[in-house]
Amino acid sequence: MVAFLYKISYNLTIFIGIILGALNSPYGTIQQTCLWSITLNIGKNMKRVKYLNNRDLLAQIHASKNTYCSYITPEDAQYDIIVPNLKKINVRSIAEAKKNKAKRLTQEAWENAKAEGKKKIKLVDYTVSPRKIDKTELTFRVNMFDHIPMDSERKKNPKQTADHHAKVNFPPFQHYKLDKKGKLVCVGKSHWVGGLSNGYFSADHGKMTNQLAMMYMKLCERYGTRANWRGYTYNDEMQSQALMQLSQIGLQFDESKSDNPFAYYTAAITNSFTRILNIEKKNQAIRDDLLEFNGMMPSFTRQNENETAGPSYQKRMKTAHGDVHEVNKTTLAKLNKKLKKKGKLESDDFDGVKFKNKIDMTDHKPIVKKKW
Repeated sequence: MVAFLYKISYNLTIFIGIILGALNSPYGTIQQTCLWSITLNIGKNMKRVKYLNNRDLLAQIHASKNTYCSYITPEDAQYDIIVPNLKKINVRSIAEAKKNKAKRLTQEAWENAKAEGKKKIKLVDYTVSPRKIDKTELTFRVNMFDHIPMDSERKKNPKQTADHHAKVNFPPFQHYKLDKKGKLVCVGKSHWVGGLSNGYFSADHGKMTNQLAMMYMKLCERYGTRANWRGYTYNDEMQSQALMQLSQIGLQFDESKSDNPFAYYTAAITNSFTRILNIEKKNQAIRDDLLEFNGMMPSFTRQNENETAGPSYQKRMKTAHGDVHEVNKTTLAKLNKKLKKKGKLESDDFDGVKFKNKIDMTDHKPIVKKKW
C-alpha cells in the first residue's frame, strides 16, 4: 500500500508565446502572436491519497453488493454485525453490534469534522458511547438461503446448502431489526427486486461500482510489475486472466470470516498468474518437441535441460565438490587461524585435521546456472 502525499503550495505561472504565422497557419500571419498566461494553483489543501487499503475495498464491496439488494429504507443497508443464523441474535451479539455501531459513528463524526476544516480535532471529542445506542437501531445481517429459489437440476450430487438453490454471485443474506417488542423484522434482502413481500428474485440486476473495478485493474497492474512476473512476454495475458478472475469472484468475499480483502484478491491474482505460466510452459514444451522432431534448434531453456540431464553432466557434478567432511568447532577454529595467516588454505593444511565423518554427496543438488 503506497501512500502519496502531495503538498505543493506555490503558484506556477507559465507564459507561452506562439507565432502562428511562422508555420503558415491559416489562423494568422507572422505578425500575429498569442500570449497565454496560465496560473495553476496546485494542491493547497490536497487530500491524502492511498494506493489501496482494506477499508476502501470493504466500502466498495459493500456498495456493490447493495446494488443487488432491496431495503425498506436506505439506512437499513448499513449492517452492524454479521451472524450465521437467526438464533445467534442474542445478548452477546447485540452488545457487539452496539460497539461496532458506536465505533463507526465515532469515525464518521471525526471525518466529517476534519472535512469541514476544523483544526485541533480529537477523536475523544466525537466518541459515541455504545450505551446510548438502543437495540432497535441495530441492523443484523443474517446469512441465509431462505429467499433464494430451489434448483435441483443445477448439480447432480449437491453437497452444500448452496448447491440446492439457484446460482448467485455472492453468499445471500437478509437484514433484520428488532422492533419495540423485541421481535425480529426483515428490512432487506439480497438478490431481490421490489418490495420484500411482493418482490421477486433476481441475480443479475446489480453491478460492480466503477471505483471497485478501478481497484481491480490497479491491483492486477501493480502485481504484474513485481520482479518475479514482469519479465515474461505474456505478462499482459496474465493480467487479463487475473482481471477476469476478480470480476467473477470479487464479490464472493465474506466479510464475516475476514476483514482483509486485499489478501483475498492477491491470492486470486497469484493463482491466475501461475495458471497462465503453467499453460505457457506446456505450450513451450510442445513447441520444443516439434522443433527437435524436425531436426531444428529448440529453445534455450530446452537446451539447458538437455545439457543438465545428460550422464556426463551428472557424473561431473558428483565430483564437483570433492570429498566433503564434517568438522567440529575446534578444527574449524584452527583452519580459520591458518586462513588469517596465509590468506588462503592449501591441501597440506587439512592433513592434521580430524574429521568427524564423510558426507555422501551422491544425491546432492546440482549447481544452479544463473540466467542473465
